[in-house]
Amino acid sequence: MSLPTVDRERLPASAEGRPFAAAEVGVVVIGRNEGERLVRCLAAVGGRGRAVVYVDSASRDGSPEAARRLGVEVLELDPARPLSAARARNEGFERLAAVAPEVRFVQFVDGDCEIAAGWIEAAATALAARDDVAVVCGRLRELHPEASPYNRLADLEWDGPTGELEACGGVFMARAEAFRRAGGFDATVLAAEDDEFCLRVRRGGGKILRLPEFMGWHDMAMTRLGAWWRRAVRAGWAYAQGYALHGRGPERHFARQIRGIVAWGLALPAVAVLAAWPTRGLSLLLAVAAYAALYCKVRRRGLSRGWSAADARLYAGSIVLAKAPLAYGALKYAASRLLRRDAKLIEHKGPTT
Repeated sequence: MSLPTVDRERLPASAEGRPFAAAEVGVVVIGRNEGERLVRCLAAVGGRGRAVVYVDSASRDGSPEAARRLGVEVLELDPARPLSAARARNEGFERLAAVAPEVRFVQFVDGDCEIAAGWIEAAATALAARDDVAVVCGRLRELHPEASPYNRLADLEWDGPTGELEACGGVFMARAEAFRRAGGFDATVLAAEDDEFCLRVRRGGGKILRLPEFMGWHDMAMTRLGAWWRRAVRAGWAYAQGYALHGRGPERHFARQIRGIVAWGLALPAVAVLAAWPTRGLSLLLAVAAYAALYCKVRRRGLSRGWSAADARLYAGSIVLAKAPLAYGALKYAASRLLRRDAKLIEHKGPTT
């Protein structure tokens, strides 16, 4: 099976931007053990003269072979070096530049996502229209939000505002020149690497926009509490690493998240337990009351965003319950830094078919 292509088909641009050719838009897909999701992902971005590079991070499910059957360029990362989404995107960008040097705009896609028809054209048009915009993303939705509460939480997470942002997610289109100027991703950042990348883009004067257009679907496929826990641990690691890198800069990168982890995930439970005996358990009751107040605050915020009562309750509960794995992840990062151990990829999902 091969993806259909046409030679340098002209794509529209706005009145402010010059027209651009389809061959000036390239795609970098990254993945690890994505199975059938990868096939759908690659089929959605192929065609219209685009160069597509798939970067595989030591998959065990035959993903590289499946991608080759679809006729795309495949780059398999050497597992002897630490694997990360940041490293995969960087090396994918370099391979794309080598096989398609005319590319001006690069769409980055995770292998568990399916880009909607028309998104790539809309994103490239927006970048062509404004030289001050370096990165654009769109509206992303979960493919099966009804399948599990964890999928539903992801769908709520993707529901962000349009307009200028501080950071996008891992699925976005970037101006190739701006990507190079920012230095690409920091390959040592294991998670929230897109936040760190966008911070440096903004420092260089580039703007990041979320367009109102629908960008595509994400397939979380998360059905177990353990997977949700590992994802939260990874987020705690990401906040700690991001703060260590840029937390004292003018942006105060992840400073608010670290304050929350320290207060709710470390200090409050520690004080409650240590004071339990002298206060005859009163400290434990006060801690429960504090968490209940946090739950109510987050639930009200969800309702104010127009969410249903069930969604607001689900999200608020997840915020409270996540304090423990977030703290654990932050402590894991602190320990690895103190002991000077190499960071390892934190995965929350295994091979799929």
